[in-house]
Amino acid sequence: MVTVEIEYCVPCGLLDLAIETQRRLLNSFGRDLDGVRLATGHGGVYRVAVDGETVWDTDEHDGQIDNDRIAERVGDRIEASRA
Repeated sequence: MVTVEIEYCVPCGLLDLAIETQRRLLNSFGRDLDGVRLATGHGGVYRVAVDGETVWDTDEHDGQIDNDRIAERVGDRIEASRA
């Protein structure tokens, strides 16, 4: 089981996107997750980490938030944790 943290920029209004990502991950992987935590941030941050390891950061993806790719990367980490 893994833990996911979604850090999002409060002043940027990214809460709704963070909740959407959280819902997507819980619907897709709920039984394999210890939890999906939302963490407030600032400065345009939108970072998704699995067990402390970043799997998505808008700084590295031209500011884009792609829930399909985020879910794929989280799924990859879940599979790796089973090995």
